[in-house]
Order: sequence, then C-alpha cells, then structure tokens
Amino acid sequence: MTIQQPHIIFIITDQQRYDTIAGLGFDFMETPHLDRLIREGTHFSQCHVAGASCVPARSSLFTGYYAHTTGILKNADKWRHTWVENLADAGYTCINVGKMHTWPLDTPAGFHQRYVVENKDRFLEGRFFFDDWDRSLAARGLVKQQRVQYRQMPDYRKKLGAFEWLLPADAQSDNFIADRACWWIETAPPTEPLFLQIGFPGPHPPYDPTPDYLQRYIDKKLPIEKVNEDDLKGQPPPFHALREHNVEIDHDSLVHQLNPTDADRHRQRAHYLANVTMIDDGIGKILNQLKTKGYLENTIVIFTSDHGDCMGDHGHSQKWTMYDQVTKVPMIVWAPGKVPAGKHIDALIQPMDVVPWLLKEANANLPEGIESESLEDAFSTQNWAGREAVYCEQGRDNILTDVEFMTMIRTKDWKLVHFLNAPYGQLFDLKQDPLENHNLWNSNDHQSIKQDMLNKMFNWRMQSQLKTQNVFRDYR
Repeated sequence: MTIQQPHIIFIITDQQRYDTIAGLGFDFMETPHLDRLIREGTHFSQCHVAGASCVPARSSLFTGYYAHTTGILKNADKWRHTWVENLADAGYTCINVGKMHTWPLDTPAGFHQRYVVENKDRFLEGRFFFDDWDRSLAARGLVKQQRVQYRQMPDYRKKLGAFEWLLPADAQSDNFIADRACWWIETAPPTEPLFLQIGFPGPHPPYDPTPDYLQRYIDKKLPIEKVNEDDLKGQPPPFHALREHNVEIDHDSLVHQLNPTDADRHRQRAHYLANVTMIDDGIGKILNQLKTKGYLENTIVIFTSDHGDCMGDHGHSQKWTMYDQVTKVPMIVWAPGKVPAGKHIDALIQPMDVVPWLLKEANANLPEGIESESLEDAFSTQNWAGREAVYCEQGRDNILTDVEFMTMIRTKDWKLVHFLNAPYGQLFDLKQDPLENHNLWNSNDHQSIKQDMLNKMFNWRMQSQLKTQNVFRDYR
C-alpha cells in the first residue's frame, strides 16, 4: 500500500518570544494568521529550546540531539548535517528559503535548493558572505541598512536596536523572505512531496519594521516588566559581565543600556512587536499561495522560533541567558485530519520533540539514537504528561565571555542553571516566583531542592552519553 506523504511547511522565526501572538492570550498583538493556525491546529504552551543562542538551538532542532552530543555549543560552530537528509532520502523535494544558520552558511544540509538569507546585520561570522538578500539589494542598487549606517546617527547608542526600515518595503528582510517563498511556490513545477523550510530573519535585531507597521504599536499600551533590583543583585557574575559587554559592544546594531528609561524600552518593544506583525502578514501570504497551488490539501505546517529575547527584562539584552523570555517559544502544529483543532497542551517539550512524529508521517527514517521524545501521543491523549524536565545549553562565545559551559534544567515547578566549574548558579521556584526574580541558589532552605535538580541534570547527561555513544553523528 502506497503511503501518500504529506507536504511539510516548516516556518521558523528568529528570536521570537512566546508572548507575541494574540491567539496565545496576548491581546495587544495583531497576528491574525498565526491565530488561525492556533484555532485550526494544536499548540504547545511549554516548549523550551535546547540552546540559548541561534546555532545551538537550531542544530538541536534539526538534528534531534543536544548540543553536548553534537559538539555544536555556540554560533559559528561547524554544522553541516540535518534530518532534512532523511526527508530527501524518503523522496521529498527539500527547499530552504531564508535563515537556517548552518556553518558554513551555504552548506546543503540536505536541501536540494537553498535561498540563503542570514542575519540582518552580519559582523562576526560570515561578515563578507553575500546571501540571496544581499545580492537582490545590490541588483537594485540598494545598500542594506545595518550598523555601518546606523552608527552615523547622533542618538545611535540610545536606540536599543530599534530603527525604521526606510528603503522600499519589499526590500526589508522579512518581506523579502515572504515574497521569495511565494515566488518559489508559484513558479516551481508541482512537486510531490515537498519539504519547504522558511526562515524569517526577524524579529531578531536590528528591530526594523516599516513605518506603517510601527504606527500600529508605537502608541499602544504594552505590558513591560520593570527590572527588579533583587533580581539584579542575585544574578551570577557572568551575567553582570554580559550586561556590561552588551553596553560596550553593539551586537546586531544594538547598544544595551543598564538603566533605560520606560520610554526607551517601550519604543524598543513597539519596533519588535511591529516586526512580528509584519512576519505574520508574510505567513498569511505564504499560506494563501500554498492554497492557490493546491499544497494545503495534504500538508503539515509547523511554526516555531529558535529562541526568545529578553528585551530588557531581567536587565538583559537579547539571549545568552536561561530566563523563560529566552527559552520559551511558540510551537504550533497545523495539520487538519492529523492533529486536533484548537487543542492547547501545557506539557513540557523541546522543539526537537516534533521530529519523530514528523519523520514518521513522512515515511522517513529517524536518525540513530535520536534524543527527541516524540509528541505523537499528545495529539490523541488527554492530560499527556510530556517531559519531566527540559534542558538548555550554551558554551562560551564572543558575547557570553565569562562562562565555560552553562546548562539549564527546568521542570514544571523549578528551574536550575548550572555554570561549569563555578560555585554560583541560579535556582527559581517557578510556582512562587514565575517571573524568576529571586535566586535561591544560596538559600539554606532550598539546598535539598538544588541537589535534587543537580542530580537530575547529571543523570540526564549520563543517559544521553549512554544513548548516543555508538552513534556516528558527524553533524559538524
């Protein structure tokens, strides 16, 4: 019996927090197309990434292994192989439009065609790499807005990475990705089956919506948590160093401020959220084009992000920490007839957990010793348990300079962050302190909880080593 393999559309944004979609309960947002996927599909409200920056998070998702298994611990670590190769072996035509953040940037990674678009403002790895977006702008005689130009602004250091996109609207990176994906869907010969990965560069900084989208948020009341002084005092030394570093160095056209005004934070947040709504409209265009070409009749759509963004919460810029603003991301699965409509699942999962189900639906082989835990039963089981704990890892890089290796373990009720070879760490009671303001690492009343969490973390590492010890896993 021939199995009709579904088309798979895998949409990933870059650095999008969980609290940025109206359909997930955040009414200040304008995201009608993602809201539709939520109404007609299943979403997971406790999906936590496995890496605190782009490449560890993305490589974990696209391999099914943790960072300590692959050795991909930070941005620009070599990463060439993915389970997309398994889909290609199973007969899929595999296309990438936009960001994957493999290294090298243009490695095939299992795709038959790649239209590579990477960071909006590339200054470290791949500084002189011209991606598809760069070439398109150059062909039009346009110069990309980035820190070379932004640094000329007299108030550059107060902008917090928030700028208006003043070139033609269709030249903005997220609009470009949506249009490029629609172009491919419209012009390519019909293919069966199709795996299309669409990687939006936003809302990663610079936060650069076009003026019309910005106007929808700039005067809107937005919920922004104030920084708690007890929180700052309780943070471990590497996080204090991280804050100072991000003030000194303008990563991604963003100069951090240690004490920004409420107005500055509101302006930054408005730009970021406007960028999300731009992406949402791009997703609407893509879904419409897929429908027009007949792809949606037998299709799985996955929407998620590689990690979140502190946006000044906890006094931090961007990622590289283990707060929920960084680790918790949307995970929406839309597949009429395969997953329930309007189902909300609050069990703990990692993004890689979608992979075993996805490859099974595709009639493709699983990577040997994969560390994902399939969420297949979540679609048919009430009160599905999910994982007991989720994990996140990050190695030292050019930004998180004072850390050898950092590991988070998070259960429903507790979060612990471990720093290799260091006496300090973080421990949060998530039931009593859901905003993670009060570090209990040194609390005498919580030493047994801390030790229990450490034991769970060490046991997980040993189980991981045992499971993957005989697996050839040269994802580098």
